Amino acid sequence: MKSLTKEGEKKIEDIAARYELSQDSVKSLLDAIIQGNASMAQFNIPELGGHGQWMKGGMTMVGDMSNRSLKITVDALCTELATLVTTEILFEKSEKLDSLDKTEIKSAKPWPSVFGTPTTSGSQNNFRYAYFAQVHRLIIEKDGTRSIYDTKHHQISGVSQQQGSGQSFVLSSHDGPVDISSLTLISEPGTLEQPTPELQYDVVKSSGAKEDNTRQSAPISEDDIFAKIEKLSGLYEKGHITEEEYKTKKSELLARL
Repeated sequence: MKSLTKEGEKKIEDIAARYELSQDSVKSLLDAIIQGNASMAQFNIPELGGHGQWMKGGMTMVGDMSNRSLKITVDALCTELATLVTTEILFEKSEKLDSLDKTEIKSAKPWPSVFGTPTTSGSQNNFRYAYFAQVHRLIIEKDGTRSIYDTKHHQISGVSQQQGSGQSFVLSSHDGPVDISSLTLISEPGTLEQPTPELQYDVVKSSGAKEDNTRQSAPISEDDIFAKIEKLSGLYEKGHITEEEYKTKKSELLARL
């Protein structure tokens, strides 16, 4: 960790005194929170029960899971430190949270707008995620590649990467931890499916290609239109069509209602 400013040292000293902890323990936790971009932290601090994990607005895990008082303390302390590091200048030079590679941030692909605004999102080390409650979708981007999952009935509040041979992910939800292997993988790079002939026709039509006159004059019901939009969304999720093609075709279909 870089050197704290005098004001930063004073804030850490005050926090340590209020929580009856050593300043070293608070600084170690602060570093863990910075590593987790102020949304999560993985730590091993003896004064806080050893190994533990915290997620903003999600779960808090400590070595002694039956120690409710400790869990409350860790959650309160992590929340306070996360707020502090994102609202105050604590270090002589900008810390990792404020000195992320601006080129990398600009080049990061935006989340698909078809899903709306993420309900929750975050990043840690070499992965980032976004959860969209309204469409039951979770996107995990690791090393620049994305996987899309159907979250079913789960309400996801955070994602953490489990260290180990497989480096799997564990999700925190209102029902407790959820193993990502229990979710349905909707789309994974390199495993795209071939669109149905009907939807291939629709996509070609949306890109300006000449369409068949018999198909153009064929009647289409309201239910058929919504079914086509749903299938079109699936194509976009799996990367078969661009966002522009998706929006264009969706507008065409809605105009026929």
